[in-house]
Parts: sequence; structure tokens; C-alpha cells
Amino acid sequence: MKVVAVSQRIDNYPDRNECRDGLDQNLCRFVKDCGFLPLPVPNGLITKKEENDEYCVKELFEWLSAFTPDAIVLSGGNDIGSFPYRDTTEKIMVDFAEQRKLPVLGICRGMQMLATLAGAKLKRVSGHIRTRHTLQSGTIIGEVNSFHNMSLDACPEGYHVMAKSEDGEIEAISHNRLAREGWMWHPERETTFDERDISRAKNLFETKIK
Repeated sequence: MKVVAVSQRIDNYPDRNECRDGLDQNLCRFVKDCGFLPLPVPNGLITKKEENDEYCVKELFEWLSAFTPDAIVLSGGNDIGSFPYRDTTEKIMVDFAEQRKLPVLGICRGMQMLATLAGAKLKRVSGHIRTRHTLQSGTIIGEVNSFHNMSLDACPEGYHVMAKSEDGEIEAISHNRLAREGWMWHPERETTFDERDISRAKNLFETKIK
């Protein structure tokens, strides 16, 4: 079975002197229902160099090369900038996908990461936490969940908008050339996975980039 590498959120427990990686089991089930094996990617392979603010990323590249994933998922959770190790891990995952010509799906924060890597800015938004929206003004329609307080200021260069919410916020983007999509909703948080999401993700993961 083909493998999808999935980034993980970071949860900090200072009273225990622990920083833990975490991944919703339902996201693993969603990837499995798409016909792929989920492979959680550890954030701990990124180490900071003593002499400057750069990070050592060689180990993460070697780890990804050893498991040879067929697609990449950037998961939700954590605002960008709250854990630089995670930000760097996901940037390297996207760079790896670029080199290996792999499809990438960004979910919520993952869509924001794809957008910021393409030069887009984020803005704070209200009315998008623990609610639902109707997708409009695009190629994806239907109702979706919403669990974010940040939104895209504009569509990033090289992408086009696939859906907006009823209040005009960008809810889904797709790259004009590469097999990359971003969704601001969480497909794994639905009580029953939406066939629309499973079909889109499956088709994306199976895309062969030339």
C-alpha cells in the first residue's frame, strides 16, 4: 500500500519538561479510508545549530528518503510561528515533495503553511472557530466545519481559489501547476467522513507529477 507522510502538531508540557508530537487518530483513519497508509512525521529530527538561528535538516531528509512516501499531508493545529521546529519540519516536507514531485494536501494550518511559503500573508478572522460554513464562489461546494482564527489575506501567487465561505474568506486553494491543495476545514473532524473529501484527497494523492 502507498504511504502518505503526515506532519504532527506539538504540545508543550513545561511542568514535565516535555514537548510531544500529536496527531488526531481520525486523520490517520481518513488517510486510510482514502486507500493509503498514514506515516506520522516526527518534529524532533530538526535540531538547532548552536552558532546561529539555522536548523539542521539533513536527518529529516534522510528519514523521508528512507520511508519514500507517495504524498504529503500538512495537518492542522498550532499557529504558524508558535513552534519553529514544526514550521521548519513542514517546510522541509514541502521541499521534499518538490524534489520528489509528490502531491501535497494542507489541512487548516497546513493550507496556511502552503500559502505563506508562497508569499501570502495571514490575517486574524472572527466567526470561524467551532462553527460551520457553506462553501461558495468556487469549484467545491457544500458545508464544512471551521476551527481557525487565522485566514489568508489573499490568494498566494501560483494558486487559485477553489472555495470561499459565505463571509468571503478563502476556504480552499489549488496550485496552478503542482498537485497541491489546501483546505481550511478538517475532513477528519466530521462524524462521518464526507465522500467529497475522500474523493478529492484520493485523487490528489494518486496524481503523478511529471
